[in-house]
Amino acid sequence: IKMPIGMKLNAQGKPNKMNATYKQMTGVRKTYPKDQVRVLNIIGDIGNHNDSRVENISSESLKYLVADRARSYRLVKFTGKNAQHSKLHENTQVDKVLIKFLWDK
Repeated sequence: IKMPIGMKLNAQGKPNKMNATYKQMTGVRKTYPKDQVRVLNIIGDIGNHNDSRVENISSESLKYLVADRARSYRLVKFTGKNAQHSKLHENTQVDKVLIKFLWDK
């Protein structure tokens, strides 16, 4: 799925341009459970605003879809070679953030 060229996000994370899939997701935003789900959005940046597979701005647009209904929303960005999309699950810093998120309430 291609990200629209020139996409920017406003303060709420809403993109100024949306592809068809994202438009579909905005249509079901109100079905997301209210105040029940805590969201941790983990993204990687290998130095060029993407994780080698997903543009950071695209990952950051999740905020608009869920933040106003989630119990909490937090974005954590990892940088460097271990922030590559396929390496995030092997990154010990990611593990620490996940453990804290899941068990250190």
